[in-house]
Amino acid sequence: MSEKKFSKQHEWITVEGDIATVGITKHASEMLGDVVFVELPEKGKNVQKEGQAGVVESTKAASDVYTPITGEVTETNQSVVDDPGSVNKDPEGAAWFFKIKIKNKSELDGLMSKVDYDKFTKENPN
Repeated sequence: MSEKKFSKQHEWITVEGDIATVGITKHASEMLGDVVFVELPEKGKNVQKEGQAGVVESTKAASDVYTPITGEVTETNQSVVDDPGSVNKDPEGAAWFFKIKIKNKSELDGLMSKVDYDKFTKENPN
């Protein structure tokens, strides 16, 4: 598995070959509180970098999920739809949201490392 990268919209991404796995960060899940609903994009949908690709609702708020890169959705994680609370338990692991066939790998260059993301969240706590 590749290094995890992060977006300013609080999504994480890992890449294996030309497939990227996307989810929301631990920071995002903590800010949301108890997740009660997850809506994911349909398989086969083309998504644009920083475009809305899903929705997460918690007892506190609803928040759009964005895609950090452009591509085509190849798979979604039905388990987070069936058990939204799993997003709070393992947001950066088993509770991934969707996988994308990457259209342009150079888009990954604009994403943050874990160290940079941690610094970003300290400077921008919300």
